[in-house]
Amino acid sequence: MNEDDSTITDAPSLRRGWTTGTCATAAARAAYTALITGDMPASVDVLLPNGTRPVFAIAQSETGEGFARASVIKDAGDDPDVTHGALIIATVRRDARGTGVTFKAGQGVGMVTKPGLVIPPGEPAINPVPREMMRIAIDEAARELSGPRDVEIEISIPNGEVLAAQTLNPRLGIVGGLSILGTTGVVIPFSCAAWIASIHRGIDVARAEGITHVAGATGHTSEKAIQKFHTLPDVALIDMGDFAGGMLKYLKAHPVQKITVGGGFAKMTKLGQGLLDLHSRRGEVDLNYLSERVREAGGDMAFVESVKHANTANEVLTNCEARGIDIGALIAEDAWKTAAKALTGSTCLLDVVIVDRAGQVVARTKPKAV
Repeated sequence: MNEDDSTITDAPSLRRGWTTGTCATAAARAAYTALITGDMPASVDVLLPNGTRPVFAIAQSETGEGFARASVIKDAGDDPDVTHGALIIATVRRDARGTGVTFKAGQGVGMVTKPGLVIPPGEPAINPVPREMMRIAIDEAARELSGPRDVEIEISIPNGEVLAAQTLNPRLGIVGGLSILGTTGVVIPFSCAAWIASIHRGIDVARAEGITHVAGATGHTSEKAIQKFHTLPDVALIDMGDFAGGMLKYLKAHPVQKITVGGGFAKMTKLGQGLLDLHSRRGEVDLNYLSERVREAGGDMAFVESVKHANTANEVLTNCEARGIDIGALIAEDAWKTAAKALTGSTCLLDVVIVDRAGQVVARTKPKAV
């Protein structure tokens, strides 16, 4: 799904890959060399922030009047990154004296249009670390080749605008394509850190837009239901996924007036149990806990006992609905208590919304101060 640049990983045996920022740096280094010497290298090495120097093969190249262009095929390793296999292209041109290294968004690379991100509006969506990596690569090559340090680097990704629709870029106000990302240059497969980072950036953008009510949902169906229920704009929606804790802890430090936490019945049951990481790796639905809630909601002892042996939480919800037992209300209240505990010390209003698989709201709490 994402580039991840931390040491956190849930799958250490999987093969790591390279961020778009690293690939762009390698392509820019090769293009600069060709611009100065007239010869395109078959491969280049680049310096990563951790001090290592991986080597990248140049996939395609072109030179012309006043420019050189090189490309690298992105290898994201075993991470399900939407840009895996994409062609990352750098076109390098000489620039006016004293300008240093400047950056331009080519085809498939987005432009920032909203405040709250690390790059200001009006700039290409090329993050600070990739920019610095490219500056260092140009500086190294300029020293070796006695070339100029005043160049423009244009980054392009064919089909990038289509790929960007599968990311959070449109919601974050990045228009026209993908972002050039990375903080260590390395993609760590299936890590939670990249998702949490995207949650943080979504909150930053919402706050910068003056949004006072944000909603984090566990999935697309619940997100759409909550958006309709609360009449929220897209920028107020936070793609929380399983990382309720990552969202709530950031909102505690970067508060808004009102927070909604929502999702399917099973995920909200886990939250009610006290879990802030809702992924199955971190814990299953506790059917004993759920059976106790069914008892509190008025279920007879035979039904309460059957809940302990249910196949899924949603089976319990369906059976409760058939019996007129409002189990959702109790789970929503328990989920509210867990979320409120994570927000202790803030002054926001909090509510919880539970959505079924059909996208219908089955339970909610009233907005209450934490």
